Amino acid sequence: MRIQRPNRAVAVLAAAALLGAAVPAAHAAPAPAAVPAQATAELPGTAATTPVPETETPGLVEGLDEPVDAALAPAAAARTHLEGHRSRYGIADPDATLVTADVQREGARETVRLDQRYKKLPVLGGQYVVRMEKQGGERTVTGTSGSYFTELDVDTTAQTLPAATAVERAVEGIGRSLSGGAAVVAGGVRPGTAPSAATPDLTGSDQGLTVVPSGTGILARHVLVRGTAPVTGEPVLTDVYVDAASGTVLLSSSRLRTLAAPQQVEALRADQEATAAAGGTDGTEPPPSGNGVTPVTGTGTKADGTTVDVGLQRVDATGTYLTTDVTHTLADGRTVPITTWDATHNDYYDTAGMWPEGIAPFASPSSTLGTDLTDLGAVDAHWAAAQVFEYYKVEHGRDSLDDAGMALDSFVGITYGGNPFVNAFWDGTKMVYGTGDSEYKSLAADLDVVGHEMTHGVVEHTAGFLYSGQQGALNEAIADYFGNAIDVDVSGIPMSDPEASLLGGDLCRTTAPVDCALRDLDDGMTTADFNHLIDTDARFDYGGVHLNSTIVSGALWDVREALGGELADKIVYRALTEYLTPLSDFVDGREAVVAAARSYGLKGKQLKVVERAFDSRGVTEAWEKNLPGKGTSLLLDRLDTGLYTDMQPSTGGDWWAVARSSADGTEPTSIWVGRTDGRGEPRRVSAADGRINSFAQTDGKRVVWLSMAADYTDFRIMSAPLTGGRATTLYTTAGRVTGLGMDGDVVSWSEWDAETWIDEVHYLKGRSSTVRTVEHDWVGPATAPTVRAGRIAYVRYEVFQHDDGSWDWALGVEVFDTRTGRTTLAGLDNGAETVSYPALTTKGAYWVTDRDPGYTEAGAWNNSVRAYSFATRKGGILFDETSSTAKRAWVLTASDTTLTVTEDAPKEAWQSATLPSDALMPRLKQYTLDGVYVGDASCSPGAQMFAEAGEGRTVVFKSTATSVTGLAVASGAKRC
Repeated sequence: MRIQRPNRAVAVLAAAALLGAAVPAAHAAPAPAAVPAQATAELPGTAATTPVPETETPGLVEGLDEPVDAALAPAAAARTHLEGHRSRYGIADPDATLVTADVQREGARETVRLDQRYKKLPVLGGQYVVRMEKQGGERTVTGTSGSYFTELDVDTTAQTLPAATAVERAVEGIGRSLSGGAAVVAGGVRPGTAPSAATPDLTGSDQGLTVVPSGTGILARHVLVRGTAPVTGEPVLTDVYVDAASGTVLLSSSRLRTLAAPQQVEALRADQEATAAAGGTDGTEPPPSGNGVTPVTGTGTKADGTTVDVGLQRVDATGTYLTTDVTHTLADGRTVPITTWDATHNDYYDTAGMWPEGIAPFASPSSTLGTDLTDLGAVDAHWAAAQVFEYYKVEHGRDSLDDAGMALDSFVGITYGGNPFVNAFWDGTKMVYGTGDSEYKSLAADLDVVGHEMTHGVVEHTAGFLYSGQQGALNEAIADYFGNAIDVDVSGIPMSDPEASLLGGDLCRTTAPVDCALRDLDDGMTTADFNHLIDTDARFDYGGVHLNSTIVSGALWDVREALGGELADKIVYRALTEYLTPLSDFVDGREAVVAAARSYGLKGKQLKVVERAFDSRGVTEAWEKNLPGKGTSLLLDRLDTGLYTDMQPSTGGDWWAVARSSADGTEPTSIWVGRTDGRGEPRRVSAADGRINSFAQTDGKRVVWLSMAADYTDFRIMSAPLTGGRATTLYTTAGRVTGLGMDGDVVSWSEWDAETWIDEVHYLKGRSSTVRTVEHDWVGPATAPTVRAGRIAYVRYEVFQHDDGSWDWALGVEVFDTRTGRTTLAGLDNGAETVSYPALTTKGAYWVTDRDPGYTEAGAWNNSVRAYSFATRKGGILFDETSSTAKRAWVLTASDTTLTVTEDAPKEAWQSATLPSDALMPRLKQYTLDGVYVGDASCSPGAQMFAEAGEGRTVVFKSTATSVTGLAVASGAKRC
């Protein structure tokens, strides 16, 4: 017996992947509760993930031969086995906590999938599989696998937000993510957007309460968001999970499984500019078929010129032939209809999960289908769907995609905003194929594409991977593998053919397949090439679901080359259908395939072939352990904070502080502290009182933070000693606190005033409880304070009137010295759109400003970095956004020797890149205080952001090096 306990993090994927720290010019103040304090500005960033869920249940058990009652139904037998081995599985009450999701039979083999419930609520991704064999009147359990969370402790009766409010938060969160930064900030909006711009064509529907297995669990509201994405017009069909108490978006997973990443087909179709228009659809089910039809066998010509037989139906009354095939039978003798629908008058966004009104099968006056249906891809789609159905029936005994005889429906000929569309997708009910364009034929014109999309249906009804990050890439890898395997075998192409491993190679009109194929399973990609991308954003391929897929599909291709198609396909199919579950990652995929190979009797050299295939692609247990990179250390493994400015880490002396997802399931974030040298264990300092905690600030002696009520009606500034002790309340208010800074004996914050409708900067000094206000003689708010050595730097937003009566504004940074009472204007830009939180040292102040938001080509992509010297009392621009030295800077931090700037990749990289990659992730660049480049803060892969400076070049920052968002420390590097 082999038992593998969960020794890797279970990747529950979070949404809210937002970055940024800009204070907007448009500062129209709403009601206090309208904008949560944590709804600060956002920039393209990276995904957050949850703390490691605790469990005693093994992830994989092999080699069992344990009897269980053969008279019981399979699901009851599975639960009986788990109940009888509590010490092994840690599942206290299988009957109460596991519900039957699926029972699959293959000869003597029985596979039971059991979904986890906690106090009758579903647990996201919680699924356990029991494998058994029944023959000769006896039944034995052979193995188990999956994810079951044994340490959940959630109050499912706790007060929650109204469902309608949770739905609204989910829609707003997805809208902001898809719009690329239309976030409300401190009462305003990001330049070029309106408060409603993020969600005008998105709606949400409540799907009930769910437990998200983060730590000891979070009670969440499951919301299905659908509609049209802002900016791109692409369809949205996404499951979103929001904290039921606060409305914080926890994670999301798209239901649309596309063939290729949007950036990939857009880059390949450089001659097309696709736009999307609003439109409606009616109905979610196919229209009923009419009576008076006769099944016939017709013929058609595929796009490659081959003539094939296709099943049709003749309408007796008119003599018209429809593309509906009812000649394929299931195991019980029933037939499954295979229908190809004419979607040439429909667009991308009105076919996702819907059946447009009036849609019908393609019609032909003859049983010999015409060239028009060849050109549209209807012949290929109709013929190929039948080939895929027969493959799964003959090779794997599967009754259609759901193994229960579901009808097979293909939409052919959809456009994208009325323009040619080069992509295809599975939407949970059907296959949808785009028109193609001048370079690509109809997307249905290649059997491996059809096999790919239909396999997504098989995956959905078996492992059901979340469609994000490694889980989504595993989904794509298996769809690629089977799509390619079916095509190679049906076409009679030897795997030794250089073009055999291509996906979509037959779609090419004018160029060679190797130049335009959408993917190559034999591309040699390994985990060294893994793209650490934002996993909630379609622009970043939902975390590289397509871009990282060939790491695994390449390993599977190698297995197929070595073992032959028949055996390899059976092994991969068994791994998918009997071992893998929704939260399985790359290494889980490896273990499942190896275990499935053992179940087929492979051992010795044959088994080594399978293991070496994954070894050669770097899919090993040791993979993520070495990801932080030389010179960089992880301080805290996982943060579920949404990556907002108020969740930025802080460091002082030998300590760090950060906001992190709470472990008790009642509050979104809590404050954690630890040592930057990694010694000792990180420690939580905020109370488990159901409140949201943010703006962690430490000077190496104490930690100060903001504690908010879940409904944003009560704000408290808290303080606690780093070495342990009781937390105390420094200040309480009903006004919305929008910023917080601390150093030594000065604590400063900005607070929205309901009477004046502007933010003011206040502070406490020493042991006095007297709240003091930083006075100013200009009209407008002051916000986003930073404190260092008795000084407070804050963002100044000034509104003034010209002589002609027109109004204008200026944005800049002002510094107030609490020791002398003197105020100094460090810099002001008329008409500036945004200013970042200022960084303050003993020598000066530094900040990022956007002075030219798109009015010139040079300034459209960049921001300026400004500085003010206390010694010279002069300010200046270190990097001008319109100059040749411009930086794509967003936020910064500074020590007394080093300026560390979070920078996006240069404009040239974005314009030349055909696909998103690590090279497009934000990085930490370091400069002298005069602006001379000295190196990168870290050479770790993935996104680097939200740095807080320590001494010299040391920074604490948020990193996605390990494929999840963690807290890291580095002391500077040379050029990476």
